[in-house]
Amino acid sequence: MNLVTDVNQNNINSNGTERENKNIVYDTKDLNLWYGNTHALRNIDLPIYEREVTAIIGPSGCGKSTYLKTLNRMVELVPSVHTSGTIKYRGRDILDKSFKVEALRTSVGMVFQKPNPFPKSIYDNIAYGPKIHGIRNKKILDEIVEKSLRGAYIWDEVKDRLKDNAYSLSGGQQQRICIARCLAIEPDVILMDEPTSALDPKSTLKVEELIQELKKDYSIVIVTHNMQQAARISDRTAFFLNGEVVEYTDTDTLFSTPKDKRTEDYITGRFG
Repeated sequence: MNLVTDVNQNNINSNGTERENKNIVYDTKDLNLWYGNTHALRNIDLPIYEREVTAIIGPSGCGKSTYLKTLNRMVELVPSVHTSGTIKYRGRDILDKSFKVEALRTSVGMVFQKPNPFPKSIYDNIAYGPKIHGIRNKKILDEIVEKSLRGAYIWDEVKDRLKDNAYSLSGGQQQRICIARCLAIEPDVILMDEPTSALDPKSTLKVEELIQELKKDYSIVIVTHNMQQAARISDRTAFFLNGEVVEYTDTDTLFSTPKDKRTEDYITGRFG
């Protein structure tokens, strides 16, 4: 399903977020979200741009993961959630009742904090999504599996082990298998929620290098507690605090000359 349209905007929201003259993949405006009576996200205005890595940083409980899960509507799995405002993906409001969540999740992949491969072979993990979408031809599935594993830079490590259970791999390899599984459905956007927090430094470096390669073809949004990671791999960074976007700009600017004292206090370790 092709949901792509050209969305170019150039304006500044009330919170100071400026929209540039380039393609916007997601455009969140005046988003509020409640868990029951708890106001978790407040007046979020946030454009996310095509083929960039957008990092979301902030202390625990500030709304980072909640916001990420609104982008594929996974947050709706919590019964008490309700929202106001708009989140436009490629120009269409995903919160509109007519927008089918299945179509959204085909275009928007998700990689979680802890590697979560299925208890299946490496091959079947990658082929799972295409099979769900009706692909049964073995030759085509073989091609998708190889392409996806190559895309996740793990093909050479597992090409002779495709029948092995994915649980037999190391944690870092499992996370790259999960990324390959995401690539197999040919998403437009990849959401990553703390994708390296459970990994050792060497595996973290491999995933970070992979993210840099993937942004050539995909738009990536990553939630991370690791500010050094955000500085290394992202093009833009949003600082969340108490459910609000305090500051959002290109990463170099945010870390070198933040405009808001709360941002400066956070990135210099004064709180959080």
